[in-house]
Amino acid sequence: MTDTLRWGILGTGGIAHSFTSDLGVIGATVQAVGSRTQESADAFAAEFGIPTAHGSYEALAADPDVDAIYVSTPHPFHAENALLALEGGKHVLVEKPFTLNANEARDVVERADAKGLVVLEAMWSRFLPHFARIRQIIADGTLGEVRALIADHDQKLPTDPKHRLQNPDLGGGALLDLGIYPVSFAWDLFDKPASIHAISTPTPTGVDQQTAIILGYETGQQALLHTALDARGPGTAVIVGTEARIEIAPTWYFPTSFEVIGPDDTVLESFDGSVEGRGMYFQAQELERLVREGHRVSPLLSPRQTIGIMETLDEIRAQIGLTYPSE
Repeated sequence: MTDTLRWGILGTGGIAHSFTSDLGVIGATVQAVGSRTQESADAFAAEFGIPTAHGSYEALAADPDVDAIYVSTPHPFHAENALLALEGGKHVLVEKPFTLNANEARDVVERADAKGLVVLEAMWSRFLPHFARIRQIIADGTLGEVRALIADHDQKLPTDPKHRLQNPDLGGGALLDLGIYPVSFAWDLFDKPASIHAISTPTPTGVDQQTAIILGYETGQQALLHTALDARGPGTAVIVGTEARIEIAPTWYFPTSFEVIGPDDTVLESFDGSVEGRGMYFQAQELERLVREGHRVSPLLSPRQTIGIMETLDEIRAQIGLTYPSE
């Protein structure tokens, strides 16, 4: 391995374009791309000036000039693609949701442990500057006793039955694409829930159109979460404490601003979390830091939490009757 971590991009869809573009903001080294077809790999490599284009994922995983692989394929393929990369001796950044279910997540984490490699979930919001500041404010006690999180991730997205989001075979639905954001946020604040309650409305194709979630915790906190894929919501989040609250501006899971507001509605702090680019490079920098410093577990999003988040999503799916053919 060279002094600079050399990235490989597995998959050439929209999220891979966004991530690779953001790597360019920080001058990261993107060494190779792999696709199911040589034509797609060649086009992606030409667009971003990537030296090597592989016409298969297997070739990318075996590339000796690649140190870390970003997995950006559809949800049902995350586990097998991550395992392929680990078998090739690569550190892995896996796009959220980490896998389709908790059992797959455990398999990936156990393989990474056995190989002595870093595996990190690409829940990019966890690594953004405004989230770092929010954690510090809470740790300082500014909010008093934190009581609740109220957050939505509702978007108006394609309703074509053939679209990926509508397709059970591709892990479609609001929950795994959108709802995972507020669920992960709740885990960030409160860790493992003691109780989970969910109701949902299905699409004609059988995935969840909208889902409402209440998470309860042994110490009394509550998370009130909502997700939908055919109706645009406010995209805000509020953390409520006994001494103050944090109101995060739209869109709360993107680089954005927030205010800390006292009980009398006085603004105690304003924070501008805007960054260059989309901000997806912070997760890449965290993986690079872990590798550089010889660590394997990120304090911002550990494998334990990633598995726990998948367990929470599994329970929500069980309650709303959402299953996928590949399971």
